[in-house]
Amino acid sequence: MGLVERCNRLRSRWSRTFPPNLARLMLLACAALWGGSYLLAKFAMTAIPAQWLMALRMFGACMCMLALFHKHIVPYLTPKIIVPALVVGLTYWGTMITQTIGLQTIEPGRSAFLTAAYCVITPFATWIISKTKPRAINLVAGVICLTGVGFVSLKPGGSLSLSSGDWLTIATAVIFSFNLTCLGVYTKRFDPIAVTFVQFSVAGILFFIGALATEPAPDAGWLAPPVVASVLYLFLGATMSAQIMQNIGLAHVPASQASIIMCTESLFAVSFSALFWGERILWSSLVGFALIFAAVLMSVIKPTKYSLHRN
Repeated sequence: MGLVERCNRLRSRWSRTFPPNLARLMLLACAALWGGSYLLAKFAMTAIPAQWLMALRMFGACMCMLALFHKHIVPYLTPKIIVPALVVGLTYWGTMITQTIGLQTIEPGRSAFLTAAYCVITPFATWIISKTKPRAINLVAGVICLTGVGFVSLKPGGSLSLSSGDWLTIATAVIFSFNLTCLGVYTKRFDPIAVTFVQFSVAGILFFIGALATEPAPDAGWLAPPVVASVLYLFLGATMSAQIMQNIGLAHVPASQASIIMCTESLFAVSFSALFWGERILWSSLVGFALIFAAVLMSVIKPTKYSLHRN
């Protein structure tokens, strides 16, 4: 049996038959991969402009996915998937362009924790789009998580001064909450791998157009080994693998709960940034970590017990 066939069989088992707890573990792994992406994107942008970098991420991930999963992507490329592709592609593009440009002017850990505010907004986005009213536990967990984000975002001296990069990153959180909710809807109607592919395709085209129009052409600096390694991580790990795990996980975990689990990417991001970028971790960040973990536990453990009790 060839590699492609083995991957196809594995994907077939993944897409619809995961137990909920295994789906939650996939979302946590997705958060870890995304957490590492802040640091490596920050490094890659020292050589590659933001939109060129994102176009490389999107198209690289699309080519890998098409090679491995073409039998499960091509059958879904019908007119029925056009609207979902545009919705998830446009919202994903909006998420990534605001985050990437914002990351040029703020630290990786700060970017991650401001982005994590999407966990508060997602239950409301879900309510608007799918008419699913958030549970009280989701709202309480969201408030606690936002409080944790606030503590981590504090500057020395206790002030929180929001720069243009901060505001762009907050916009990322708003847009991502709607992207996450739409993915939760469409991955129940279509193959999650196909949804991921069309999302990357639409976003990649938009990034490519933006790069051609506004950014300088590629140069030899892009081929430096550390830059190439960073780009490979970004599209193989943080883009393709993480998004596949997210979309399969969203097929089995409610979007409001999934958003809390995935907000742990900020914990991974600030840890990597402190270790490898030299970002300082203050006492307020430690308080924020504790609050965010409390929100994760409230979101994941409490609904699981409730569900078991009802059965």
